[in-house]
Amino acid sequence: MAQKKEHVQTHYLVTENYLMTRGAALHFPAKQFSGMISDEHSVYGVVIDMPIDPRTLSTLVVYINGAANLYFNNGGSYTGASQRYQTVVQAGRLLVANAPRILGEAAKTTSFALPTSQPHHIYLLTKSGIYEKEVLPAAIKEESTDMQAVYFLYQQVMRELRSAQLKDRALAQK
Repeated sequence: MAQKKEHVQTHYLVTENYLMTRGAALHFPAKQFSGMISDEHSVYGVVIDMPIDPRTLSTLVVYINGAANLYFNNGGSYTGASQRYQTVVQAGRLLVANAPRILGEAAKTTSFALPTSQPHHIYLLTKSGIYEKEVLPAAIKEESTDMQAVYFLYQQVMRELRSAQLKDRALAQK
């Protein structure tokens, strides 16, 4: 008889710096983008917790102005790429512009617990509050086409950040 495979619960070891940075990202004030936000339900930021493996948790933070940063539970980070690479800014703006497509699938939340298993936790920042949507990457084809589009767009931001990181490393070696 086949046994059901259970999700492994993981409790990530995190640094104080990571917790503070993640908290600041989740509560970044909308007033910083007042000229770019049209109403209470406009998404001005997206924060995505993405488990990588049983020891590594990453958090992607993207704002309406195209700023995109990546933080890791061990205290590591990759920041500032949007100041050097327009492709990061473009990918970030496109993600935030399309994020409202999944607002109806997300639930308003005031709780921001760290993930303990595989799903990505997507937080949409609006003036009217923060909305959360969980998505399991392995089951993305079962999600709505809007969720699939947003998933593709944040993967694109990750690709642009990785490309920028590789360019930064190449420049540092010269």
